[in-house]
Amino acid sequence: MNKPVERIYLGRLAVENWSLYLAVTEAGLCFVGSEDKEREEVEAWCTAKRPGSELIEDEGKVAPYALMLGEFLTGERRSFELPVDLRGTEFQEAVWEALMRIPYGDTVTYGDIAEKIGRPRAVRAVGAAIGANPVMLVVPCHRVVGKSGKLTGFRGGLTMKEKLLELESS
Repeated sequence: MNKPVERIYLGRLAVENWSLYLAVTEAGLCFVGSEDKEREEVEAWCTAKRPGSELIEDEGKVAPYALMLGEFLTGERRSFELPVDLRGTEFQEAVWEALMRIPYGDTVTYGDIAEKIGRPRAVRAVGAAIGANPVMLVVPCHRVVGKSGKLTGFRGGLTMKEKLLELESS
């Protein structure tokens, strides 16, 4: 028997000086795009991480997520009450869970996350897991900085990371 095709609904969030794509499934938010990137970013992610899925433009399905994320990006919200559809390895999911415990406005290092998940020597692997996070903002990987406090890699780009940290510090 054939497995049903997974439907992924796509919409754009545009609020103030932010513009990014969001993707959701029936189970929840599955992808947050990078600032000012085009639809192709979501398409490439779907092809790599959800092969065989069908990408459907549907602003209505995305609207509740866009509303909440928009409130976050305009400083009206500090946390999320929305379902997420995260799929990763056991290690990635442990890292993502640790990221969700970083308080709004705080930053931690990759080493701190490695310690929190009981893998203090796995700092590089933690970095890779953070880089694979499909729902930035909700899983706040922008709150992770280098050991020296310097801003380091971020899928959305360092300019976006800097804007997010500035937003949270104001």
